[in-house]
Amino acid sequence: MNLQNKTILITGIDEFIGLRAAELAIAQGMKVRGLRSSNTEDKKAQNLGVEVIVGSINDLAIAQKACQGVDIVLHTAQLAQEAGALKDFRQVNVDGAITIAKAAKTSGVKTFVHLSSVLVYGFNYPDKVTESWPLSSAENPYCQTKIEAEAALLQLNHPPDFGVVIIRAGDVYGPGSIPWIVRPVHLMRQKLFACAHDQPGVINHVYVDNLINAIFLAIEKETHGEIFNITDGEDTSCKDYFTRLAAMSGSPAPLSLGKDEIKLFLKLRVQGQKLFRKKADILPESIDFMTRPYAYSIAKAKNLLSYTPKINLDQGLQLTQEWLEKTDIQQLMK
Repeated sequence: MNLQNKTILITGIDEFIGLRAAELAIAQGMKVRGLRSSNTEDKKAQNLGVEVIVGSINDLAIAQKACQGVDIVLHTAQLAQEAGALKDFRQVNVDGAITIAKAAKTSGVKTFVHLSSVLVYGFNYPDKVTESWPLSSAENPYCQTKIEAEAALLQLNHPPDFGVVIIRAGDVYGPGSIPWIVRPVHLMRQKLFACAHDQPGVINHVYVDNLINAIFLAIEKETHGEIFNITDGEDTSCKDYFTRLAAMSGSPAPLSLGKDEIKLFLKLRVQGQKLFRKKADILPESIDFMTRPYAYSIAKAKNLLSYTPKINLDQGLQLTQEWLEKTDIQQLMK
């Protein structure tokens, strides 16, 4: 599929990945429509020339309106946090995804790209795990609902009329990334960030532009019904990544503690924040995400999509540093 002059609907247009996808889609000559859940004063998408529709992804009428006259849907909207009530995750990550996909199918959309996550493999998997490996919820609501959404959406795959592509994204970082840039730097500046020395963990980072490049390749090549792991393809330890992030942002280096110690500290911190009616800025379960043991394989994306990460970690952190220098991350943490 030639992307020039195609119309793409991006859900979650006001979030980090959705907004950057809009910028890069416009740069490729595409027409962009965006769907966001709240009527905020943030006009970044409109300033790009994006037609923005406000409404819930669970509202069928809104979904149908958003999909009218669209060639491609990129579904990035999700509830992405480390823990919470399963029903809340399911409402957004499963029911919302199905509502958008069914609206897209009945509206004549040709390609539906669902942004999933490598966390569908859970927290215990072999090195260089491939897309065919059995999935595991690890009793985590985010992992569980990402698995459920993939299964439901692939049932709707019916090319050439309606093609579904699943992108299992790694740990997406870059300007605006809350979990892998903003929140760690926020905690580092308070000397409250630690890495587990007894379970070092691997971060499967993917710079946001690399991720979106892979998505565009999957659309162009019409790889309907396929699933792809997308990372930068580098084996980077969490300690190395966060140490470099600290140095780049001028923050104190991460502390080194045992995993159980970190989890206990975070539990106590959350309890203290609840006592003072403050929103928890990091949940104890976050340490499980930072102690995953191995890297994921991107061999399939390289072979079928000719995907090659164009921005390496040094370059990605440099671009992120430039953004941090002119951004008040305190505002983003509210």
